[in-house]
Amino acid sequence: MSKLCVIGTGYVGLVTGTCFADLGNDVTCLDVNETRIENLINGIMPIYEPGLEEIVTQNTESGRLTFTTNFEEALKGADFAFIAVGTPSGDDGEADLQYVRSAAESIADLVNDPIIVVNKSTVPVGTGDWVTEIINKRRAGKPLDFTVVSNPEFLREGSAINDFMFPDRVVLGSINSDAAKSVAELYAPLRCPVMITDIRTAEMIKYASNAFLATKISFINEIANMCEEMGANVSEVSRGMGYDHRIGTQFLDAGIGWGGSCFPKDVKALAHMAVLHGTHPQLLQAVIEINRNQRRRVVLKLRKALGGLDDKVIGILGISFKPNTDDIRDSPTLEVIHLLQNEGAIIQAYDPQAMENAKKELKRVKYCENPYQVAEGADALILATSWNEFKQIDLKKIYDLMNQKIIVDGRNIWKPEVMRDMGFTYYDVGRGTNGDTEK
Repeated sequence: MSKLCVIGTGYVGLVTGTCFADLGNDVTCLDVNETRIENLINGIMPIYEPGLEEIVTQNTESGRLTFTTNFEEALKGADFAFIAVGTPSGDDGEADLQYVRSAAESIADLVNDPIIVVNKSTVPVGTGDWVTEIINKRRAGKPLDFTVVSNPEFLREGSAINDFMFPDRVVLGSINSDAAKSVAELYAPLRCPVMITDIRTAEMIKYASNAFLATKISFINEIANMCEEMGANVSEVSRGMGYDHRIGTQFLDAGIGWGGSCFPKDVKALAHMAVLHGTHPQLLQAVIEINRNQRRRVVLKLRKALGGLDDKVIGILGISFKPNTDDIRDSPTLEVIHLLQNEGAIIQAYDPQAMENAKKELKRVKYCENPYQVAEGADALILATSWNEFKQIDLKKIYDLMNQKIIVDGRNIWKPEVMRDMGFTYYDVGRGTNGDTEK
């Protein structure tokens, strides 16, 4: 059993610390947010993640998982210090490393015994060297026996527990292979592939992976836009492409674009790094622009269908950037709502988990108790997040409640022929409907 300190209790830190505790380690999760730590001690989760509350409860009751705001307490006797703090985007897309610096400085100030510092946060290439330099400078005259290991995370919100316990791979980067192997031992119970490389390559693997997945989504969305104009069906195109094992089916679902805490931030940060180092990230810039365009296209469709948006009541189904999370960071829905409001639309919305977060960001929105309240009196309805709840709603009831019968299915969850037969003016993404009401 190893003793771990995990600095940061956001999506990455809380899941990482909890799962390592579940594997039998002694884990202390630390955060400077006193309210968050107090809530965690009392069993109140700061995020919605399926299965997380249960596994946190099990491991706190067993004594393997504890929470604190005290750095000295958390770091005392730790074999590993995982830095899992936020790295938000700066004004130019660069990653803001102030929280990483603060964590590194605290380690330098408070640790005297040998320790392995693990960068779990998504950080720019070269950050491992920078953290090493911070600690060494801070310890001037009193050297510390430590090594920095990069261990990028590949957790998807909504399935983070499963992703940790059944990973495709674990990536570790360090100048000290023994330190990397020590971190690899923490993952040994998972029996998964472990790749050990230099620290900068490990950091780049994370950015390249997320940028590639975002590129796949933007690619199929651009194909979907072509399909709309040429009369093809993007769902069938995706299926036909996906049978090619070199391409695969994942991340080829057309829609209103990607969002969340990772893809937008990481693609922008990678593009920023490229410019700083004298390369030209034309593809990444196109990926970002296509994603923005998908959000605008929703508004264009509704403006055309309604003959203008001023004083029109628009219902929104789904606010989180994807199902099974309450995270609204850079959710496509946010921009769609802002664009609609700028043209005078009246918004009423519902999400199964994200409404409390949305209320902090979105003003002048009527928050509803269920999808049917959203539909009541609406001139149009936008399906923005593909929650399972929305796939099974009573569409006849939705039809009867709406003022005008216009639906924009931003995630292609309903069958066009069913919607047409019911009498909806139905728009989806790339399946050739374009608001047609006839077969």
